[in-house]
Amino acid sequence: MKRSIQKGFTLIELMIVVAIIGILAAVALPAYQDYTIRARMSEVILAASQCRTTITETVQSSTSASAFQAGGWGCENSAPGGQVGRIQTSAEGTIKVTSGVANAVGAIFLAPAAAINFGGNVNAWLCGPDSTGGVNPKYLPGSCRDTTVGAAHTGETFLP
Repeated sequence: MKRSIQKGFTLIELMIVVAIIGILAAVALPAYQDYTIRARMSEVILAASQCRTTITETVQSSTSASAFQAGGWGCENSAPGGQVGRIQTSAEGTIKVTSGVANAVGAIFLAPAAAINFGGNVNAWLCGPDSTGGVNPKYLPGSCRDTTVGAAHTGETFLP
């Protein structure tokens, strides 16, 4: 009796490989889409860092709060472009950045951790999504997921 030697793969083996590749793709594609949205959101947060620096320096070098009004810090931008829709500030030093990222449209707040004392220091900043219609926290960097920030600053007036 003569045995035949198998050359190549059987149909069932090929179908198993195709099924495994399909399962891996079904898991990897949504994870990659979330990753790309998070990368774009980091551009939005980075755009606000210019305002954060400006406000910190102004607070440390000033002695009076009377000159600073909402939209008067000098770092606001109503049409910055890219992934950023708008950058606004309040008289309290809170920054509101509107995201233009697809699937992550909404506002993000950056606020001093303590009330501003002109001539003092801004030692820490809090960052988080707007409590009403804000960006889903899963798309934000780990340091910007404080959901209490938006609720604490929604009553402030933001300009420009």
